[in-house]
Amino acid sequence: MPTYTYRHLSESPGCDRAPCFEWEQVARDLPLTVCPFCGVPVERELSPSMIKKRNFDCELRDKGFTKLVRVDDGIFENVTRRPGEAKYVDRRKPETLPILEKTIKD
Repeated sequence: MPTYTYRHLSESPGCDRAPCFEWEQVARDLPLTVCPFCGVPVERELSPSMIKKRNFDCELRDKGFTKLVRVDDGIFENVTRRPGEAKYVDRRKPETLPILEKTIKD
């Protein structure tokens, strides 16, 4: 049975699966339109071929990594953000930096 990756289309602070999650479903089933955990609208992401294994952003987040994608000079999108973290990181605003205490564990 194929596994599909879905991304939340809006903030869902109460969902521990945000911003994305994987969902197994039969290929002939219609794509999900809402998150089965919190009810927020979702969209299915394109998946790479099954031959080449690639880490999705949600897998990186679940493994404790933070991935920032440059948007502008000094502005980055936190694609692995966790609840309570800002969507955009501005290097001039320390309050937008990822919360490392949530990711670093002994």
